[in-house]
Amino acid sequence: MKMRALNGVVISVVGVLQGLAIVKSSPQHTDQSMPTVTRMALPAGATAPGIDWIRVAAPDGGVMLAAITHPTGSGRFPAMLILHGTHGFGQQYVDLAKEFARQGVVGIAACWFAGSRGEGTRFVTPIDCPGGPPLVEASSDAAQERIGALVVAIRKLSFVDPNRIGIFGHSRGGGAALNRILKVSDVAAVVLDSAGYPDAAVTQASRITVPILILHGTKECSHDGGTEMTTVQRARAFENAVRRERHTVEAKYYDACHNGIFESHSQFIDSVQRAAEFLRRGLGH
Repeated sequence: MKMRALNGVVISVVGVLQGLAIVKSSPQHTDQSMPTVTRMALPAGATAPGIDWIRVAAPDGGVMLAAITHPTGSGRFPAMLILHGTHGFGQQYVDLAKEFARQGVVGIAACWFAGSRGEGTRFVTPIDCPGGPPLVEASSDAAQERIGALVVAIRKLSFVDPNRIGIFGHSRGGGAALNRILKVSDVAAVVLDSAGYPDAAVTQASRITVPILILHGTKECSHDGGTEMTTVQRARAFENAVRRERHTVEAKYYDACHNGIFESHSQFIDSVQRAAEFLRRGLGH
């Protein structure tokens, strides 16, 4: 999938060079300045050809690399920002982006922190993130500022519909996405895959206005990176709390463990198809 409109691009808060047209933002899209974005070569560990790679400056220092996949056709497409879990950035997240493109959605797999840890590392093939910012808590200001910078950069892509940007977060990435929408409603939808659901998320469900799709495994497997915050009981409690507030939430529970999306090809495909359709429907946006 040959990308267009990114050749030679260097973007900053004061201007845009070749390929990225400035998109006039509506008021809800002006919470963060345009980060510096530069094109980069294929990073170490990445194997997929025909994908564009960029670096996005992180507000708290360092750079976040990202793979961008493009659907066939022309015009503006919905886009999905993909955030990896504690096990780190890897080829599997690029594969997710490629599958989103097959579903008609621009896929952007971003390395929002460098390094990896935990039992889940065996489920990903690492991609190096040189100069990447450090791992932070999903609820931290740094995490939210990084997501904000990525969303702003994506919104400026000339082939992206700025009003149909979603976030797909796995595990810690899902926690970061959830914490984002507890504070800011700047995306069209959020997909939470194997996310953690602390008590605060349940008690603050009334603050959520962004449509949510929950993807979660029903098995508790201590060997694959899950924690007490990622149990299916907590996921269902959060789902019920959002429903009580009459906000849009859908859920799919798989007979799988925490990293089931990377263990089962059928779950991988089903998850992306559900997420893409959820975003395409707009759900009132």
